[in-house]
Amino acid sequence: MIFKILFRNAFRHKLRTFLTVCGMAVAILSFGLLRTVIDAWYIGVEASSETRLVTRNSISLIFRLPLSYRDTIRQIDGVETVSYGNWFGGYYIDQKDFFANFAVEPHSYLELYPEYVIPDGQKVKFTSDRKGCLVGKKLADRFGWNLGDTITLTGTIFPGKWDFILRGIYEGRNKNIDETLFFFHWNYLNESIKKLQSTLKDHVGFYIIGIENPYIAAETSEAVDESFKNSLAETLTETEKAFQLGFVAMSEAIIKAIQLISLVVIFIILIVVANTMGMSVRERIGEYAVFKTLGFRTRQISLLIIGESMVITVFGGITGIIMTFPAAMGFSMAVGRFFPVFNITWETMCLDLAVTVTVGLLAGIFPAYRAVTVRIAEGLRRIG
Repeated sequence: MIFKILFRNAFRHKLRTFLTVCGMAVAILSFGLLRTVIDAWYIGVEASSETRLVTRNSISLIFRLPLSYRDTIRQIDGVETVSYGNWFGGYYIDQKDFFANFAVEPHSYLELYPEYVIPDGQKVKFTSDRKGCLVGKKLADRFGWNLGDTITLTGTIFPGKWDFILRGIYEGRNKNIDETLFFFHWNYLNESIKKLQSTLKDHVGFYIIGIENPYIAAETSEAVDESFKNSLAETLTETEKAFQLGFVAMSEAIIKAIQLISLVVIFIILIVVANTMGMSVRERIGEYAVFKTLGFRTRQISLLIIGESMVITVFGGITGIIMTFPAAMGFSMAVGRFFPVFNITWETMCLDLAVTVTVGLLAGIFPAYRAVTVRIAEGLRRIG
């Protein structure tokens, strides 16, 4: 019965309520999309493993480390696996067709990243073919690549045309895994570098270290850096999560701006809904005076008004959440190269619902206060 009354009150002025519901839906849609964009920025951090460390040159990531460090790192207590690689920085056909590509030691690298799911046959072919490459499923779908295709990348850091044969296509073990990466053999790159510039040979851009358990991460990191202290190439070792956060920190100003915009959107819709409820209560102030005359208490009148506000915001909020999915799909198709993983999380939907309820409550409080504090004589005078 109470819900029937709330529903009828909410839609007494249909056009105004319809426009308010639409505004609420657009606000929740915008809030959900902005939250998803922020989540996409942190996707690399969430996918990080607590048992992986990253070692790079302490000056900057662009300076390389000798390959000979590998054997020293292996001997440090707690270290189980050591892999290494280089950022290649090539592009396919046109510079607009850019994607992340790395030269890695394939056996140890895939051992450290079990979240890349590869059919056994493709894995064997990739690891045994020096010119073979491994790509994510989304990347293969983007360019229509099939197994056995020859893919030519144009190097930017390492000039020239580089031919690879597609030997494997991986999929992520879960939705947080980036499926737009491109891997090939570090030996192929190193042997080619020897012919182009011998001083760059036998150097790597980073080491990935697998440790026994996450509790020794700090101790192991310190031991690795101590091993190369006062050398020509000192190292900086940190957890994979800290390494990823370093990249996110470069975009901190943009992320803060997006967060601020999402709060502004919610503040605006709060004002819109509060204004709608204020107009509705002002038009019916005489009815509330009659209720008070009949013996309705403050709590009951407040419940009617706040409940009416909740009906409007919940309708708009649920509509906005539903609309977020197709909007996110369209957004992902448009900017997929910048945000390879663009999923709406449960946390985002819970935040949407929390915002919906909060707006509904806040928007109804002031009109409810106005209705319960009006004097009965003043309210009855409005009836005429």
